[in-house]
Amino acid sequence: MPISMLVAVLCVLAIGGYFMGRQRAVATAGGAYRSLHSLPSYHGLYVIVWCGLPALALVGIWAVMEDWILRQIVVGALPSDVRNLPADKLSLVVTDIRNIAAGNTPADRASPAVAGAVAHYKHLIGISHAALSVLALLLAIGGAWYARTRIAPTLRARNLVEKVTMVILIACSVLAILITLGIVLSLVFEAIVFFTKVPPHEFLFGLTWSPQTAIRADQVGSSGAFGAVPLFTGTLLIAAIAMIVAVPIGLMAAVYMSEYAPDRVRSVAKPALEVLAGIPTVVYGFFAALVVAPAIRNAGDSLGIDVAAQSALAAGLVMGVMIIPFVSSLSDDVISAVPRSLREGSYGLGATQAETIRLVLLPAALPGIAASVVLAFSRALGETMIVVMAAGLAANLTANPLQAVTTVTVHIAALLVGDQEFDSPKTLSAFALGLVLFAVTLSLNIFAQRMVNKYRERYD
Repeated sequence: MPISMLVAVLCVLAIGGYFMGRQRAVATAGGAYRSLHSLPSYHGLYVIVWCGLPALALVGIWAVMEDWILRQIVVGALPSDVRNLPADKLSLVVTDIRNIAAGNTPADRASPAVAGAVAHYKHLIGISHAALSVLALLLAIGGAWYARTRIAPTLRARNLVEKVTMVILIACSVLAILITLGIVLSLVFEAIVFFTKVPPHEFLFGLTWSPQTAIRADQVGSSGAFGAVPLFTGTLLIAAIAMIVAVPIGLMAAVYMSEYAPDRVRSVAKPALEVLAGIPTVVYGFFAALVVAPAIRNAGDSLGIDVAAQSALAAGLVMGVMIIPFVSSLSDDVISAVPRSLREGSYGLGATQAETIRLVLLPAALPGIAASVVLAFSRALGETMIVVMAAGLAANLTANPLQAVTTVTVHIAALLVGDQEFDSPKTLSAFALGLVLFAVTLSLNIFAQRMVNKYRERYD
């Protein structure tokens, strides 16, 4: 059976094992819960541990290893002239076999060798899924039976379940760390390869960005230009405009919702404001390209100012609207968390509500507000779709918000779209850009976290 259906069947068996374990625990105790070491629910979870986890682990390991094993078998059965092809061409053959077997590619154009390999591949998949289904079901049923025989009033089911839960939590934490480490290392290794082809000082301080490299040495721009300063400047310019829009509006909205708004208004206004964070960025991009950018250009024409059709101002304004919830929601939570005693002490000294907010609440909540601003700034640095649709792709070195600029993320996406050769500086430059963006964002997050940790206890 398909793996998805097998997982569903295993989940049903685990749920059935839970109720079976509960009933078995009650039955062994004669209905007297006090004689049980653990509650009946822990006995049910104990059955799930033995019934569901080993079988699901087997399915996960099988799913990871199946493709590699089947590839080795299929490649080993290919004719010698196909099997001895170079690694890149052999990989294309294997990809064709998979696509034809999955129905994504018509089989009428396949060579006899590929057609035979497709039939062999389908046969092996059938055998693999059947074997996996039998083994997983036997393991689940055997585990449930074993757990049922162990259930007794003296069974320390709670301790065992909590130990397994702890192991799962540790495994998830380690997996998250390993994934993060893998992402960082992938950026670092590819960036190192790029810097062997392009000097780091040229990349970090160069003023011209033109990564297009020619096929022949006699073509114009065959060496390319990888000065990333225009990209960094455009990124900071658009992010700064977005923060100029988002910080005042978001902070004032947070103050209103936490200190002035009645509960009825707050219960409606805060969710409505947070809806902005759930709108897809491509929708913001449409709005920026079709409404905001033409409006800015028409306003510039009426004032006699030259405004580009795609400008940093249009992208920054819409991006600022998008990140308002990051500032308002987090700042609202931080201001609301300021101890009530500070408010009452300020009022007791004769301060007005406005003076209390300005002189007491905002300074007390400043670390949390600064953290929300840094988080919003990090979000602005990583935005792509709005910039593509409203600011364009031109890597111009300018501080004029009325001109077209672009950002780091836009060019990372542009460099990695389509079939690329990962041995050329053009493609590898995307990893160098990603590494710089990652370093900047990580530094901002560390700064915000240290600020919160340094000043948080002062008002606790």
